[in-house]
Amino acid sequence: MIALPLSDSTLFRTLGFVDGAWTAADDDETFDVDDPATGNVIATVSAMGAAETRRAIDAANHVFPAWSKRPAKERGAILRAWAGLLITNTDDLARIMTAEQGKPLAEAKGEITYAASFLEWFAEEARRVDGAVIASPASDRRLVVLRQPIGVTAGITPWNFPAAMIARKVGPALAVGCTIVVKPAEQTPLTALAMAELAVRAGVPAGVFNVVTASAQGAPIVGAELTSNPVVRKLSFTGSTEVGKLLSRQCADTMKKVSMELGGNAAFIVFEDADIEAAVAGALVAKFRNTGQACTAANRFFVHRDVKTHFVTRLAEEIAKYKVGVGTEDGVTIGPLIDDAALAKVSAHVKDAVARGAQVIIGGSPHSLGGRFFEPTLLDNVVPDALMCCEETFGPVAGITEFTDEVSVIELANNTPYGLTAYFFSRDNARVWRVAEALESGMVAVNTGLLSTAEAPFGGVKESGLGREGSRWGIDDWTELKYVAMAGL
Repeated sequence: MIALPLSDSTLFRTLGFVDGAWTAADDDETFDVDDPATGNVIATVSAMGAAETRRAIDAANHVFPAWSKRPAKERGAILRAWAGLLITNTDDLARIMTAEQGKPLAEAKGEITYAASFLEWFAEEARRVDGAVIASPASDRRLVVLRQPIGVTAGITPWNFPAAMIARKVGPALAVGCTIVVKPAEQTPLTALAMAELAVRAGVPAGVFNVVTASAQGAPIVGAELTSNPVVRKLSFTGSTEVGKLLSRQCADTMKKVSMELGGNAAFIVFEDADIEAAVAGALVAKFRNTGQACTAANRFFVHRDVKTHFVTRLAEEIAKYKVGVGTEDGVTIGPLIDDAALAKVSAHVKDAVARGAQVIIGGSPHSLGGRFFEPTLLDNVVPDALMCCEETFGPVAGITEFTDEVSVIELANNTPYGLTAYFFSRDNARVWRVAEALESGMVAVNTGLLSTAEAPFGGVKESGLGREGSRWGIDDWTELKYVAMAGL
């Protein structure tokens, strides 16, 4: 293992976190976590299974009555303290994240700030979980609606944003009085465990927040326990549509509430009246942030014929400025892909597009650094049925498809089973309203490449998921409505 240069070495944890205690797997089994930039093992982490998961669920169930009855103001204060500790320890948390996930250090620091914003937001929302008194049809009764925490919950989080996705689930859960068991991705458990250490320091009681770590082989076993255990009343998952469907089916037997933030195939549309410089800046953020490894990443670029040459030229000039390398090196803006399978998929998508007639403007190959690095890539004349237009590429590759009119490009954009995010650039106010309403996406970014924020509802339509995270609406899925009819008054 390689020692990380941390100011606070106690943030580097390798045991699971169950009922307030750092816990090894029952059989002492472990799995390796490597640095995707080098392939070097940076930690061996407890490989937990069904028994450890059940104990975490039981711990969450045991403490739920006390936590749910705690005043919302107190729960909010603890969440706020946790958010503050994330900010205070940003440098160490970012180094841990970059080591296991690969993203540039500046992006990792930005993610910690983003994660803290969810804890802060829901700390404030905790006191606003209100019910209602309904006008009664009879004078001798009163009709009351209560919003109560749903109970023990579970979260399964991805590797691409290992801090933010935990905060976006745990924040609302704890704010309303739920308890939670989190299973982080096997590629990035260290960030989750560091957050658990800070949760203890913030005053989160034992059993309220648990982290069950599992290997790739053990993940389905842990997932099966979380989805089948009747004590768990809700599952929130961020990941692929394929896995989301499987988990939803498993949850059906116990009628759990589910929140699913699944895959995307985001369209990025540049109309003829767009501000091209703004569109290029938006494309760089929407496509190349986190090396293109985001469910919200722009995946299909549709550019009007009249401005395509200008847009492609300027985008290629900016892409050429990217520096590829290890995330801790100065000036690096593009890190490695998460694993060898990701590299193979990106390579296959580029080869498929070229075989169908696309031209490589810049990049197009695995990087000379070797390993899991891929060149930031721009392709022109990509056909709409190329693999990279039908599947998430999840890599630093932008492919341009030409269009000529508004109606046809909306049809192209909507011609996908996914509907998470869409982007478009236009300076025509009437068009802005028409297109924003016509796009079949849960989120639409107009004249910007960055739309995620704690204040807004995050989620998709069609096969991109169910429910919303963040915002005042994001707290609803963690509560149940209870109607109380009081008669004889």
